[in-house]
Amino acid sequence: MTVNALSSLWVEPRATDAPERVSRDWVLVGVVLVTALLEGAFRGDVAWRPFATIVAVGLAPVLLWRRTHPLACVVVAFGTAMALGLASLSGGAPSVGLDTMIYFLVLVYALVRWGSGREIVIGLAVVAVAAGISTVADSAGPADVIGGFGVLAAAAAGGAAFRYRAESWRRALDQSRSQERVGLARELHDVVAHHVSAIAVQAQAGRAMAGQRPEAALEALVVIEGEASRTLAEMRAMVRVLRDGAPAECAPQPGVADLVSLARRAPLPVVDVEVPDGMDGLPPQVDAAVYRLAQEALTNALRHARDASRVEIRVAEDAGRLRLRVTDDGQIAPAGPVNHGFGLLGMTERVQLLGGTLRAGPAPEGGWAVDAEMPTEARR
Repeated sequence: MTVNALSSLWVEPRATDAPERVSRDWVLVGVVLVTALLEGAFRGDVAWRPFATIVAVGLAPVLLWRRTHPLACVVVAFGTAMALGLASLSGGAPSVGLDTMIYFLVLVYALVRWGSGREIVIGLAVVAVAAGISTVADSAGPADVIGGFGVLAAAAAGGAAFRYRAESWRRALDQSRSQERVGLARELHDVVAHHVSAIAVQAQAGRAMAGQRPEAALEALVVIEGEASRTLAEMRAMVRVLRDGAPAECAPQPGVADLVSLARRAPLPVVDVEVPDGMDGLPPQVDAAVYRLAQEALTNALRHARDASRVEIRVAEDAGRLRLRVTDDGQIAPAGPVNHGFGLLGMTERVQLLGGTLRAGPAPEGGWAVDAEMPTEARR
């Protein structure tokens, strides 16, 4: 278990989106410089005063590169701390250095927060060796040793905690984007399937009427051209969104109010739409879902309902629940229910995401029926 954990840590990449330098970095360096100069000037028990002050002041700018070069900053700072500890041991001077050099803890935090796994392992090893040498040089007691290593561990733990939080947020954001892309793919399927089904029906009708009424074939070609143009426009808009880094043109999603225009474009003798008044306050996700569900159900009727001459779309709302019912008068194949492929699956997923239910199957009075029910409490 420990070996696997170390192996995972060793191959861990650097944290993403590390800022190179921000204004607060300069403020931090300025505070450290002023504090180090004041401590070096007024503190009376500083060993090797000029040298210790120069070291503390000279290392302060290292803080500016702590995110982009975390290991190098730790090696420079704690390598200097090792040298001071060894100089203290050889020269007999206790605690060479200033208390201001506690800012080294910021480098430990930055190492764990922004560094790669290898940098973290190597850097923490350097920190541990430097801390050990300083402990021996200062002849610290057990309480001081435990406290000192505890402070270092707290700085590293803080970096790990913020790193984990940022990674969790990034994964959640990626998951949200992935779900949005799946939703856009579903929209793309609904749009293309509907228009292509309409094109296929018009092409069949035009071919059947070409010999008897040539003008009917020309009318069918006009409708096919319009449907093809709308298909290409909507498909290009959605594909542009699905591509990484491509700008998206934001357009309002069709909703319940657009069901009438949807019915007018359908290549069937009768598509009857019944929508009650006062549906403008629906939540956007419910409003768009009703349109897409009706569109997919109408598409399935065009593709699968044999000899269908009428489709009815009914929308009703009662007690915070919205109900959509789409029925056709086509014939169902005697071999069994029609396989609607991914369209029916997508409809079910869309309704379930909104906390609703969907039923699709043969209607008692004949034909095929799609019944969807969704909550509408979340009014704007």
